[in-house]
Amino acid sequence: MSLSTTLTAKLGCRVPVVQTAMGWIADAKLVAATSNAGGFGFLAAATMSTETLRREIAAVRAATDRDFGVNFHMFQPNANEVIELILENADRVRAVSYGRGPSAATIRRFKDAGVLCMPTVGALKHAVKAVELGADIITVQGAEGGGHTGSVPTTLLLPQVLDAVNVPVVAAGGFHSGRGLAAALAFGAAGIAMGTRFLMTEESPVPRSTLQKYIEVNDPARIRASTAVDGLPQRMIDNPFLLKLESGGLLRRLFVALASAWHWRAHTGMSLAHMIKTFFAAMREGDGAIQTMMAANAPVLIQRAMVEGHPDEGVLPSGQVAAVIDALPPVAEVIDAIVREAEARLAALGALSPPVGHPSPASGRGEGERAARSAEAPADTRKSI
Repeated sequence: MSLSTTLTAKLGCRVPVVQTAMGWIADAKLVAATSNAGGFGFLAAATMSTETLRREIAAVRAATDRDFGVNFHMFQPNANEVIELILENADRVRAVSYGRGPSAATIRRFKDAGVLCMPTVGALKHAVKAVELGADIITVQGAEGGGHTGSVPTTLLLPQVLDAVNVPVVAAGGFHSGRGLAAALAFGAAGIAMGTRFLMTEESPVPRSTLQKYIEVNDPARIRASTAVDGLPQRMIDNPFLLKLESGGLLRRLFVALASAWHWRAHTGMSLAHMIKTFFAAMREGDGAIQTMMAANAPVLIQRAMVEGHPDEGVLPSGQVAAVIDALPPVAEVIDAIVREAEARLAALGALSPPVGHPSPASGRGEGERAARSAEAPADTRKSI
């Protein structure tokens, strides 16, 4: 059985499995491992300086002959430089992913260069808007997913989006196995995207002291959404720092936000004038001021835990699937196991048939006519998804 879909055709990967762009985690080593194993990996440029991204792109190019993707956000200080760097490498950067997306004009620049636009959305209206702006593929993340997430579970959000858009849809949020891939394909998705499963692999750059916290959690209820970090719902593993941030009140959150903004300024090269301008713009927004000031919290607090190896002094973004993962295998092993299990489940489904004399619910025609159509179809068509 072949797992070829519209996703593999568009991205040039062998299997419809995407490694998402997790800040501080999706580096060149992880992306190259994913691409070499047959999946499609995204570099997390949203937490990289322009020079760091330049080095990481070069490292991926050297480590794999497969195409890959780059993720970025328009609100990062070096967004325009990142866009130009992506376009310079359009011969290998097959797709870009983003949340708060670029303008239609920028999307057109990507498309003219042959770079596919593949935004991630967590709501039906955002999926529709993204397609209107020119998205080629939509990644739909349900509430089970890690990091910033919505409130609608994948099983409800995915079919809504599939019915509303006419581009390939990738399912994200709660996926970690071949059963999940088979289920997503049965829904009508073109593949799955996973973050936490790739985070918990041998090639992950996350320090083992932090990964141990992911291994130890075994209750999905301990991986919950909180607005304490930057004012937006973000799914994380419970830890002492998060609990302290949630119970500290507004004053403590503002103090943490200011400290994070100063730290993030040093990383991104944001000028002091730009920082002050952003602060006063936030104050003019009224109720949105605190959220804007807290925007730097997520990357800085994630960095403390995921890069510096202090899991109890930062935050631990995670999908709920971390609770059912208890090992850190190589990426190639993960993808191979997913493919084998998905093929087995799809083969089992293919062996099912309605009782003799009952019409197929999908077509309203009898079993005999469906069998005749199958017999007339080319062999390779019957084997593909």
